[in-house]
Amino acid sequence: MASINQLPIDGEGVCMICKETPSQEKRVTCVTCVTPWHIDCLENPPVTLSSVVNFECPDCAGTGLTGVAAPPPATAGGELVAKIREIEADTSMTEEEKAKRRQEIVSGKQHQNNENEEDEEEEKDVLAVLGESIKCPFCYMLPDRPVTMSEEVRPDNPFIREGAAKRAGMANASSGRIFVTIPSDHFGPILAENDPERNQGVLVGESWTHRLNCRQWGVHWPHVAGIAGQAKYGAQSVVLSGGYEDDEDHGEWFLYTGSGGRDLSGNKRTNKDQSFDQTFTNSNEALRVSCQEGYPVRVVRSHKEKRSSYAPQDGLRYDGVYRIEKCWRKMGKQGYKMCRYLFVRCDNEPAPWTSDELGDMPRPLPEIPELEEALDIFERTRSPSWDYDEEEGRWKWKKPPPPSQQRVTEGSSTDGKRARKIPKKAQKTSMNKTLLKGFSCLLCKNVLTLPVTTPCAHNFCKGCLEQAFKGQAFIKERECHNGRKLRTKKNCMKCPACPLDISEFLQNPQVNRELEDAIGKLQEEFHEKDNNDDIEDVKEEVIIKEDNEIVMSNDDEILSNDNKLNKKKKIDAGESSTNIIDGLACFLQAFASYLSHPRRSQGVRILADVIVMGSGIVVRAFAWACHQDLQMPQESVPPMKQYTISISKQNIRG
Repeated sequence: MASINQLPIDGEGVCMICKETPSQEKRVTCVTCVTPWHIDCLENPPVTLSSVVNFECPDCAGTGLTGVAAPPPATAGGELVAKIREIEADTSMTEEEKAKRRQEIVSGKQHQNNENEEDEEEEKDVLAVLGESIKCPFCYMLPDRPVTMSEEVRPDNPFIREGAAKRAGMANASSGRIFVTIPSDHFGPILAENDPERNQGVLVGESWTHRLNCRQWGVHWPHVAGIAGQAKYGAQSVVLSGGYEDDEDHGEWFLYTGSGGRDLSGNKRTNKDQSFDQTFTNSNEALRVSCQEGYPVRVVRSHKEKRSSYAPQDGLRYDGVYRIEKCWRKMGKQGYKMCRYLFVRCDNEPAPWTSDELGDMPRPLPEIPELEEALDIFERTRSPSWDYDEEEGRWKWKKPPPPSQQRVTEGSSTDGKRARKIPKKAQKTSMNKTLLKGFSCLLCKNVLTLPVTTPCAHNFCKGCLEQAFKGQAFIKERECHNGRKLRTKKNCMKCPACPLDISEFLQNPQVNRELEDAIGKLQEEFHEKDNNDDIEDVKEEVIIKEDNEIVMSNDDEILSNDNKLNKKKKIDAGESSTNIIDGLACFLQAFASYLSHPRRSQGVRILADVIVMGSGIVVRAFAWACHQDLQMPQESVPPMKQYTISISKQNIRG
């Protein structure tokens, strides 16, 4: 289709097509928009007088669109109509879904298949559930306050968010994009396979300006704490920044002081004075776990360490991995016990302050004079996980590194695979913790039941709130010393979470039904996910046969096999208990026959009588206990009368 150009006369009286100024006889005005047009440049100019009086311009009539017509969709006309009719005939879809499908077909976009759409519907987000009941009273939308940002959209350098409080330096900055594909609890050096940007890993001697840059490259994740680790898992990295005056740095080895022992109450961020003893807890315990297991610990030196001759002049520098050989406690210079650690370098790359071309070799431990007066000395009692291999001539993992407990954002490294294999129970636990944190009572700390929201916007269980003010009257009766009654005084009932008076609200507290419905929907979602995860776990089970053949069964077979296995276990247990009871009965019968021999003394024969009388009771009790413990069907328990020892007194006496 050829292009159509129909343009009016501009404000200066010039035609926008022929660029001429037409006379009044050559002009015609639209009755709708009162726009002048050049008659000679119109595609369908008015001919009669009535058409001139009732002239409607191409824009108002809809025939004045300019440009080239849009190409037809790739789908053939017959197929397009058939698909649209098929959508209209589908009664399972709503009108909105039908309109969406029609739009996708007409626009040429290939919509996803029904299976993917069903999966997306099943994977409902928590916010989608909340959006049905909790909405902003002004915009009627889900309250939106973004606190997280995708790694893909983060800048390359640390930044300060808009609206954040202004602080000196990088005190209030946010981390930039993470460049490596390792979890935050990764042990050991960062290799090339974890560096998709440069494919070289983090090399010894690399420097950064701020602690947040160290975080971006995974060398040391906390941007304030000097120890990165978990108490029951181990420590991954430390920073030497001159925080404690007891530290001693000798390059290839150094004495490191643990954390704690200082009063940081209130809004104190730093404090140079020790106020109590350090103990092996939290980060200090993480260092001790790394000492016990022999894990490699990444070491970063900061320019703030002024006493060390191995510290960089500016910024922070990565100096390789060290291993903790010993840890102990001693009295510090300020008179309190300090946790101390002996770090010895064990890296395959040479130190930044040397000119060597090779890495470290195993070296004897240095002599530490303070060990003579040390307390709670702890040394490694097992072979280290990170050790020197004599055959390969390098440091390596002698034992498998500990599996990651965190998740990885992207990448395909081995640590990433381990991180993705986190048990679903851990994910369920985190979701439950999120629910508890967002919808928990401020008094009992549990999920809200019959939630009530106070005027100060605090949520409590109705029972907990009423129990907190139980026995308190709303009005206080007052009397003068001569018996004259004074005006009553309203009792002030402060909110358990703030000093606001909520006495009027407590007279008739109303349950927040919207919040109650939201909590109920979230709990239903979690229960459904738990059930689905349990079914998936059962489907993925592997049946191992006696000949070590591994057979993956389909869904129905696995579910039926589970029931058969449970029944088989019960039957086998019943048969084994029957055999045990039979053996017990035979043993008692034989023992009684042995004692009742005529050559035995009279006392022994009396003992045989006692055994005969009590054997039936013993066997019945044993059979009943087996029936109760194994929960066998009643028909699988043998009749009790067959275990009665039938030895006549005549045979015993004879």
